[in-house]
Amino acid sequence: MNQFCEITPELRRLAAKSAECSKIDPELYTRYDVKRGLRDLNGKGVLVGLTEISEVSSTKIVNGESVPADGELFYRGYNVKDLIAGLPEDSHFGFEECTYLLLFGKLPKKHELRDFSALLSSYRTLPTSFVRDIIMKAPSKDMMNTLARSVLTLYSYDEMADDVSLPNVLRQCLQLISLFPLLSVYGYQAYKHYHDGASLFIHSPKEEYSTAENILHILRPDSKFSPLEAKLLDIALILHMEHGGGNNSTFTTHLVSSSGTDTYSVIAASLGSLKGPKHGGANIKVVRMFDDMKANLKDWTDEEEISRYLTALLHKEAFDHAGLIYGMGHAVYSLSDPRAQIFRGFVKRLSAEKGYEKEFALYTAVERLAPQIIAAERKIYKGVSPNVDFFSGFAYSMLGLPVELYTPIFAIARIAGWSAHRLEEVAGGGKIMRPAYKNVGEHKIYVPMDERV
Repeated sequence: MNQFCEITPELRRLAAKSAECSKIDPELYTRYDVKRGLRDLNGKGVLVGLTEISEVSSTKIVNGESVPADGELFYRGYNVKDLIAGLPEDSHFGFEECTYLLLFGKLPKKHELRDFSALLSSYRTLPTSFVRDIIMKAPSKDMMNTLARSVLTLYSYDEMADDVSLPNVLRQCLQLISLFPLLSVYGYQAYKHYHDGASLFIHSPKEEYSTAENILHILRPDSKFSPLEAKLLDIALILHMEHGGGNNSTFTTHLVSSSGTDTYSVIAASLGSLKGPKHGGANIKVVRMFDDMKANLKDWTDEEEISRYLTALLHKEAFDHAGLIYGMGHAVYSLSDPRAQIFRGFVKRLSAEKGYEKEFALYTAVERLAPQIIAAERKIYKGVSPNVDFFSGFAYSMLGLPVELYTPIFAIARIAGWSAHRLEEVAGGGKIMRPAYKNVGEHKIYVPMDERV
């Protein structure tokens, strides 16, 4: 074992001591009305800020009372369903258009979108020798760490890195939006080459390609992709680019921006948040759960067998023994996640094009059966439905995207939302965020060294 990584008996002993003094009595959270996870007992988030960028809605008012409703997601007041439905089937992609909307508050006219897309394309160039000197050296097995390291390193190439004026922050954000696909995919190519011995190829992005098209172009050895593949990836980017200010990584963007630090430090912190399996890594868990399911089911069409497997998951008797059916449920949505509903139709189309109808049928069966089984097994305060992660991992696998890039794809999309929220925080000139923690430990009398037992 690498001595640098060794967990010695002494470290284990010290860790035990640390754990002993780090446990808080759960009853104290109730006594002092602490909202663990910044949510109350009903799952409602604690209000910590205001935003005009996006809205996540899961309720409606009936007879003066708030009741659960089908989920809706709005970008700058526009329903995401309408934004995606309004995209022409074969003329242009929507990620750039929605990025413009999030950053500038309105839908672009044709010439505005053309100029904005050209601006993003002009920024899609890494500094000289950056790939050789940074990305190719000490490649990480985790692409999110590679992405964060690259973002922090770009600080050294920016002569105005610490300038937090709005025009400069906008310039930095646009450059990062443009560069995230290159940093992610090139980092993956370097890792596969040095760790797995795969052939190394670095495709330059094409000026005329959209973000979705360029991802597939620079990732695949032959650079080829079908219109439906690019369209599906574009839809995935739109659905993942923003989700209100309260999700963990976007809150991180506001939190760190409020300190007045530079853009690169803010985005690196947001990447660290998104990397967590409870946030951006959830779709990987869904894919691996289905891999285990397919390996253990004798008949993928037998709903009784599928139900037994799902019940075993809840009983911690299958897959990772965590007691979870991944891809089911959401902190905000109850009756439905609009992103999953929108994505489902495109995933169905791609499954037909790729010959994955059998797999899609299995996903459909789990989509229908899992909420019933969860409701029968556990007491829940709101409904359970598939979230966007339920379908996104399956879609990425059909696109041939490596698992290592699943969460970076999320970041490639979400950097647009993070940028809008950073600009909102900078423009608002708010106070540094400093939430309160109550100390529940006892005061103690100091004991001199020689008297300590």
